[in-house]
Amino acid sequence: MPTVEVGDLKDGDFLLDVREDDEWQAGHATGALHIPLSEFVARYGELTEAAPQDGRVHVICRSGGRSAQVTTYLTQQGVDAVNVDGGMQVWAAAGHPVVTDEGEPGFVL
Repeated sequence: MPTVEVGDLKDGDFLLDVREDDEWQAGHATGALHIPLSEFVARYGELTEAAPQDGRVHVICRSGGRSAQVTTYLTQQGVDAVNVDGGMQVWAAAGHPVVTDEGEPGFVL
């Protein structure tokens, strides 16, 4: 499965967060698209509308398990998708901002 390290992400990379609503509300990466794993197949169209046409989709969850499932599904659909190794735990540990919907400092649940 295609995987990238948090440190390989650049500003402007498209990020898909597949954690559940309570995790998202506690804190997420600025600009990420949120589609929980439990709703992913039903809401797949939201991803195809939001994702860059010829760009890569970086899939993230808390630690990498759920995002790996979604990455596998997306690559089977022909989408250029990669799993973000270590997920939001590594994202936060690397000092990247974690915010709430209100833009306040958040945390990884």
